[in-house]
Amino acid sequence: MPFKSLWISTFLLLAGVLPAFASSGGSEGGGEFVNLTGTGLGIIALVLFVAAYTLVIFEEQLHLRKSKPVLLAAGIIWVLVVFAYQAMGDTHTPHEAIKHNLIEYAELFLFLLAAMTYINAMDERNVFQALRSWLVSRGFTLRTVFWVTGALAFVISPLADNLTTALLMGAVVMAVGGSNRKFVIVACINVVVGANAGGAFSPFGDITTLMVWQKGKVEFVEFFAIFIPSLINWVIPAAIMSMTVAKDRPEAMDETISMKLGAKRIMALFGCTIATAVSFHNFLHLPPAAGMMLGLGYLSFFSYYLKIKEHRLLKGGDQPLDMIGHNPDDHCEPPAESQGHGHAPVAGFDLFRKIARAEWDTLLFFYGVILCVGGLGQFGYLAMTSQFMYHDLGATTANVLVGILSAIVDNIPVMFAVLTMDPVMSHGQWLLVTLTAGVGGSMLSIGSAAGVALMGTARGTYTFMNHLKCSWAVAIGYAASIVAHIWINDSYFH
Repeated sequence: MPFKSLWISTFLLLAGVLPAFASSGGSEGGGEFVNLTGTGLGIIALVLFVAAYTLVIFEEQLHLRKSKPVLLAAGIIWVLVVFAYQAMGDTHTPHEAIKHNLIEYAELFLFLLAAMTYINAMDERNVFQALRSWLVSRGFTLRTVFWVTGALAFVISPLADNLTTALLMGAVVMAVGGSNRKFVIVACINVVVGANAGGAFSPFGDITTLMVWQKGKVEFVEFFAIFIPSLINWVIPAAIMSMTVAKDRPEAMDETISMKLGAKRIMALFGCTIATAVSFHNFLHLPPAAGMMLGLGYLSFFSYYLKIKEHRLLKGGDQPLDMIGHNPDDHCEPPAESQGHGHAPVAGFDLFRKIARAEWDTLLFFYGVILCVGGLGQFGYLAMTSQFMYHDLGATTANVLVGILSAIVDNIPVMFAVLTMDPVMSHGQWLLVTLTAGVGGSMLSIGSAAGVALMGTARGTYTFMNHLKCSWAVAIGYAASIVAHIWINDSYFH
């Protein structure tokens, strides 16, 4: 399998080539760093991270949650960091370094927890299901569905996130496409590219953009400077792939789902929450996560209103389906007063059930990644890599390579590594790396959360190899978006 060879090559690069550069030293942000990359403990830490991430890549085949290997690796790597620094008589640096990493994770965790809770609340109120039912009942041609789902993926992703958007639009594609395997494949690729491109120009659209914004490298309004490059990144591959989609008109489906009580107000509260987070960052100079948690307070009081308003038990059959057709509350314990009535009713709107349904595997995965990368940084790998990429190769070449690497590994650890390196570069370069890390993952199905999610829901149809057949078209869009950014946003590079 080509991907296995690619991953082995990456391992050899990390374990063999990079330590070779370590002997020359380097700097992180112009300062000196402790170079422990050539030590036994440093090499063990690097091999441990690569091994853990290999297990993450093969999550679907191994049925092993991605958080588990990185959680284990993170703990062991920091033990190795402590041993390495104790050997030099330094017991203070590891303690301060891990606290810094924990604070970065805490901000990301709280921000995402609030956002995921809102998404789950809108899901439970049938917001996404209503949109899906409207689309599948229109009777559009396959080519129209191809363009509509891609466009909606691009538009929804900046607010919802690329994973949720891909699941929603993927469900529409599979509902309309049915047994038309060729259509489902290209439409799923289009959805992945659209979702990733849409998330790249919004602080809320992808984890990488969120990290860049929270780090203060790019201001909120500056993200919109890469709107046109992001649009180009989706439109070019979509135009190429659409030529393979027939204009057949599948039979319209008779499916009507209405939004539940309070759905529109929850959507409005989500908008207010985003505005609050932006205001906290721009005007109060507080972490956006604090604004998101205040927004969660908005939802908590509205959920109290909904419970009073509904004041009844909803039968299990009344619960909304999730975006892949399953009832999220099927296995909820029924309230005591409902037992013995022949059904399993559950309580009405419950905020804490929405919090419980957050992607905890993903949230814990971020913890493992941030601490793994932070630990490797203490050994000197990030400073050394920064010296090689951003000083020897140049910022533009390095940032283009970041996007390519994010398709092979994952954009989250790659972007966190860049932010930890903190190379000195212009706003235009920070926007470039935000763009490339956000859209580069579209070149392979395993390069983004959107692609991995659709491989799970369209198992056997949308696969790594089927996506690879269209990677050349996605790569053209990737290159065109970079050229567009350098040309359109030339002023940001000075």
